[in-house]
Amino acid sequence: MRSVLKVKPMEVMCSKIRGLITKMMMISMMMGCVSGTGTLHRVGGKLGWTPSVNFTEWSSHESFYVNDWLIFNFDKNMYNVLEVNKTSYESCNDKGFIKNITKGGRDVFQLTEPRPYYFLSGRGFCWGGLKAAIFVQETAPTPAPVQARNGSPSSTGSRIMALVMVAASISLTWSVL
Repeated sequence: MRSVLKVKPMEVMCSKIRGLITKMMMISMMMGCVSGTGTLHRVGGKLGWTPSVNFTEWSSHESFYVNDWLIFNFDKNMYNVLEVNKTSYESCNDKGFIKNITKGGRDVFQLTEPRPYYFLSGRGFCWGGLKAAIFVQETAPTPAPVQARNGSPSSTGSRIMALVMVAASISLTWSVL
């Protein structure tokens, strides 16, 4: 004899509502990631934290702001990353450092204040150029608003974002029902 599974309409509706809520939460989290604070800077670019990189040159092409992150990629068996003061940076002194960033060779550091940060690698590698000075500014400059033809600031970006959110909501609602 064939068994028939009976599903109550209320259970189906609750399941669809849970699915809709989950999808909307995922969209909200993705939107938060897109507009999140801080930029991730790969110290030394593709080469990472190695003596073959000119860190003065590298940092001159970067802009650092409060809440940005640095990621140091390196061989932890050879190098380390120490935050030091300016005097220790200039003299390659790895004693009395402020903080040892070294954890596993892919280490991150958040820039929390608008000030210069100084990093070096001990074990003599600083003398070979394995050091970086990072100058952090308060906030990233905001682009000037584009003037609309009538002289008021354009809100095209806001309108597009609102349309995307409305379209996503409608799409999710129809897919659940």
